[in-house]
Amino acid sequence: MTIEPVKVELGPEPVAIGIVISDSDASLAFYRDLLGMTHEGDMPMPVGGGGTMHRLRCGPTLVKLVSFDTNPEAKAPGGGFADGLGYRYITINVSNVADTVAACDEAGHQILMKAVELRPGVSIGMVADPDGNVVEFIQYG
Repeated sequence: MTIEPVKVELGPEPVAIGIVISDSDASLAFYRDLLGMTHEGDMPMPVGGGGTMHRLRCGPTLVKLVSFDTNPEAKAPGGGFADGLGYRYITINVSNVADTVAACDEAGHQILMKAVELRPGVSIGMVADPDGNVVEFIQYG
């Protein structure tokens, strides 16, 4: 049996990321206030028992922070990106990775990897958001 690939026709916003959060104030303080994402607005969540979706813009990418009225019992497995299968981290391209990681540290967020140069012209650092999700910062050049 041969499976024909589907021709996917991308819309104007081909990729967005949804992050289920436990505390809107803490997550907005991290993503909006500390990282500088633009808050486009909030909308009610009609699924999952109700809640709120906070819509943030990170460059062309939509970041949807979803806070349910009742926090889900299941938690992500935790650990670093090599500690489990599935969606493990997001990467944000920045021009100042060392300063970004330092600002996260000063704000009290867990630093998972200090800013390091992986190879000439490429540096990364990793931090945990308020719910322990891994956020990687990468700098080219």
